[in-house]
Amino acid sequence: MLYLVEHFYSIQGEGKYTGTPSLFFRFGGCNMRCEGFGCVEIAPDGSEVLGCDTVYAVNREHFSKNWILIKNATELLNILNLYELPRHVDIVLTGGEPLIYANDEIFVEFLTALHKSGHQVTFETNGSMTIDFEKFPIYKKFIFALSVKLSNSDEPLSKRVKGDIIYSIGSNAKEAFFKFSIDADSIDLGLEEEISSIIMHSPKTKVYCMPLGGSRAEVEANTEPLIEFCKAKGYNFSDRLHIRIWDQNKGV
Repeated sequence: MLYLVEHFYSIQGEGKYTGTPSLFFRFGGCNMRCEGFGCVEIAPDGSEVLGCDTVYAVNREHFSKNWILIKNATELLNILNLYELPRHVDIVLTGGEPLIYANDEIFVEFLTALHKSGHQVTFETNGSMTIDFEKFPIYKKFIFALSVKLSNSDEPLSKRVKGDIIYSIGSNAKEAFFKFSIDADSIDLGLEEEISSIIMHSPKTKVYCMPLGGSRAEVEANTEPLIEFCKAKGYNFSDRLHIRIWDQNKGV
């Protein structure tokens, strides 16, 4: 079953296309929890749930009652009519982890329709979900922001880094780039070696590093140390522009 958590029209806040007007579809469900990121969300039952900055789109146990069950691709396509959009506006598919639905018939139909309509489509993915590019060649038409998780996520290495999948996406996608979430405390803890061990699976793919945080204060605290790290290593710095502007992560 395919679940949608929210949709909104905003600007892309992260990575290569920062500042680009984009229509976001946030899908529910993920194969990771990333509790090491330390973000807390209050669930409908009042409990505090620990995870990433979009834990409300990850934790099925506590939040799925607020997710929308999608029964056909038309329901997703009709969302475009709810906004006054530029022609061929960029579409960003995020989560959670949108590629848990990579083989879903409704999802593939939706993607095919978006491509036929001339939209640039970007997946924001943790890079650990297998994509069958031969069975579903439509995925070769899209951009992949590979937000591969680092050790600061508290996810085990074997779960978060899948070299064969990273290579496959980097080799088959229209375009791909790495996008790492980094806090100041991690910079002095072997971070360079960790990133190098990941990007070796797709060495021609550009690297963007962004400050970890689910609030403006957290993002600002991690920004200057990360800029110095990027300057030293030659990586691209990516802001978290939406958080810096609106100080939240829902609907922006």
